[in-house]
Amino acid sequence: MSHPLGLIAGNGRFPFLVAEAARRSGRRVVAVAVEEEAAPELAASVDEIHWVGLGQLGRCIEVLKSAGVSEAVMAGQVQHRRIFSGIVPDLKLAGVLLRLAVKNTDSLIGGVADALGREGIRLLPSTTLLADQMASAGAMSRRRPTAAERRDIAYGVKVARALAALDLGQTVVIKDRAAVALEAMEGTDEVIRRAGRLAGPGTTVVKLAKPRQDMRFDVPVVGARTVDAMREAGARTLALEAGRTLLLDHTAVLAAADEAGVAVWGIDPGDGEGG
Repeated sequence: MSHPLGLIAGNGRFPFLVAEAARRSGRRVVAVAVEEEAAPELAASVDEIHWVGLGQLGRCIEVLKSAGVSEAVMAGQVQHRRIFSGIVPDLKLAGVLLRLAVKNTDSLIGGVADALGREGIRLLPSTTLLADQMASAGAMSRRRPTAAERRDIAYGVKVARALAALDLGQTVVIKDRAAVALEAMEGTDEVIRRAGRLAGPGTTVVKLAKPRQDMRFDVPVVGARTVDAMREAGARTLALEAGRTLLLDHTAVLAAADEAGVAVWGIDPGDGEGG
């Protein structure tokens, strides 16, 4: 029998997809669900669930070790504003915070991953079980980008790579080879809506991973709500980095894109011009 998989769960659909894929593969799933974030319905999708507060790293480790977990996955978001303003750290997390050279989300979660490793729990890439949900290169939707949209994708790739290299947002919105909006802390869907207010319909959305993206806990994600935001803003094309972007419910996202007439295009990571 394979070892149980630990699932450290935040909000959204992502933890459900991981749990379902793990159980299909025959693995028992032990979830540590963040009280302030994870959905109560997750209990029905896992074999065992334990609820912990956002700052209770010691309790999280204790639960996973007691269940015999040696491999774990982090899936689902935790709201950024909670991470540094809403945490009351236990002793274990306080030790992680003291070691941080830079106080940002990536360094904090990386410190948590290191703490898990020291306890014999290896943090796996969160997409380990979800290869079929990742963006692929080229056209993923019925509609393909027009020649003008492909030029906007190529320009957007350059802008997005510069933004991602600064460890800021991952999404840029382009129209007529001009950058309309760049993502900061508001997230992909909100930057799309902001671009719609600024530039009107006909925009192209480009989302890339950071150069040093840690796929254990920080995976670029789009979902059906992203397509809804594009429809609302009149955006026409969504370009994603192939192999490094997760489509939450891949089939549903592409069906929504087809219904909205949105072109979904996978950027080959080795193609500097976006295809």
